[in-house]
Amino acid sequence: MLFTSIEMQDLINEETVSEVIKEASSRGAEFAECFCQHRSVTQIRFEERKVQDISSGIDCGAGIRVIKGELAAFAHVDTLEKNELLRAAREACEALKYAKGSIDISAVSDRKTPPVVKQTDSAKHQTQNVVEILRECDEEARAQGKEIKQVTVIHMDSAEWFLVANSIGQVRSDTANRTRFIIHVVASLNGENQVGQESAGALSGPTFYETVDVFKLARTAAQRSITMLKAKPSPAGRMPVVVNAGTGGVLIHEACGHGLELDHVLKGASVYAGKEGLKVASSVVSVADDPSLFGLWGSYSIDDEGTPSGETLLIDRGVLAGFLSGKHEAMKKGEQSSGNGRRQSYKHIPIPRMSNTFVKPDSATHDEIISSTKKGIFARKLGGGQVDPVTGDYVFSVMEGYTIEKGQIAYPVRGAVLIGNGARTLEMIEVVGDNLSWESGTCGKDGQYVPVGTGCPTLRIAELTVGGTQT
Repeated sequence: MLFTSIEMQDLINEETVSEVIKEASSRGAEFAECFCQHRSVTQIRFEERKVQDISSGIDCGAGIRVIKGELAAFAHVDTLEKNELLRAAREACEALKYAKGSIDISAVSDRKTPPVVKQTDSAKHQTQNVVEILRECDEEARAQGKEIKQVTVIHMDSAEWFLVANSIGQVRSDTANRTRFIIHVVASLNGENQVGQESAGALSGPTFYETVDVFKLARTAAQRSITMLKAKPSPAGRMPVVVNAGTGGVLIHEACGHGLELDHVLKGASVYAGKEGLKVASSVVSVADDPSLFGLWGSYSIDDEGTPSGETLLIDRGVLAGFLSGKHEAMKKGEQSSGNGRRQSYKHIPIPRMSNTFVKPDSATHDEIISSTKKGIFARKLGGGQVDPVTGDYVFSVMEGYTIEKGQIAYPVRGAVLIGNGARTLEMIEVVGDNLSWESGTCGKDGQYVPVGTGCPTLRIAELTVGGTQT
C-alpha cells in the first residue's frame, strides 16, 4: 500500500493527537507522546519449485507513552478512534502515581532537520513479478551443481506510515517501504548436508529488484553449500582470525553494540558503563551508527520518537566516544537523543536500538590483510551466535571458513566456532581494511524486533579461541 497525504489525513489528524497529548499532560505527565501507525506487510515463500505460501496483513493503531521522573508508562490501542486514544492516555497516566521525582525535558530539542534517506517508489510490488524472480533464483541456485537438493526463497515487503507527536510541540510523520530477500540452500552428498544462505534488505519498494543482484546471492548461497560439503574439519586452538568484509559487522553488533545502548549503560548492565572518554579498543578501530545512510535496510529519516536521524560516533580510534539513546534515556543523562529511539510497532514502547552499525574503514586492502597473515582462519561468512549482553562473551559459528597458510587461503574447513569476549575482541583487532560492506538483519531486544544493517571491512583479530572438529 502506498499512502497519499489525503489518506493520511483520513487515518488521523493533528487536532485529535493534540487532544490526546493534552489529556495526558493534564494527568501528571511531564512528557507525553502519541505514536500512530498504519503498516501493511506481504510475504511470499517459494519452496520445492513452487509457491508454498503468500500471506499479507494490515496493522493499525497507536501507542501512548507518558513520563514522570524515572518512570515511563505505556498503553496502546488497535484503533485510531479518538475516544479510544483518550482512554489509553488516561490508563497510561494511572501508573504515574508511583513515580518519584521529576526529569529535565529541556534537552529533548532536535539536533537537525530530517535527512533524505529513501527514494520515492511510485508503485507496489506486483506478486506475479516477484514470484517469477523467486522462481528464477531457485533455478539459478540449482544450476550450480547436482548436489543442490533443496532451495527456499523468501520475499518480504512492508509499507508503513506513522505520525508521532509529543507534549513539547514536536509533530512529525513519515512513510517507509522496506523489502527483504532471503535464499536458503541445502546441498547433499553421501548422506551429508551443508547449508548456504544469503540475504539482502533495503529501505526500498519495487526498485529493490532493480538495484540488488539477487541472482548473484542465489549463486553464492549454492556455491557455499557445495564448498562446505568438501571441507575438512576445522582446527582448534588460539589463532589469528581474519573476518571477511560485511559479515564481521554482525560480530560487532552482537558482541559490542548492545553494550553501547544507553539504557543498558544507565542500569550498569554494560561493560562500557563509566568508560566514556577512555580507551576501549585498538587504535585502528572506529565504530559508528548511522540511520541516515541512503537506502540501507536499517535506515530512517526520523526515529520512532520523531528525532531526526544522523551519525553517532561510538568509538573513535579506540576511545569510547558516545552511546545510543532515545528521549527518556537522554533526559536522564541531560543530553539530546541520538535518534535511536525505536520500537517494533505501536504496540511497543520505544527503547534505544542500533540502526546501521559499522566499523569505519581504514587503509589496508583485503589482499594485504590475507597475505600478511602467516597462519590462521579466514571466516568468509559467519552464521548464528549467542551473546551475553552483560559480559559481552560470545560464541559464533562459521558458516564458510578457510585455513590461512603462509599468507594464502589454503583449504575450506567446517565446524569452526569463534569464542571470545566483545570488549577484548575490540582490543585485539590489529588491522582494518578499506572495503566496507553491508549485510541486513533483524535485531531482537526486550521482545522487540527491528531491521538493522551491519557493516564492516575485512579485519584481522590477533588471536581468538577457535573451536573445531579436527582430531
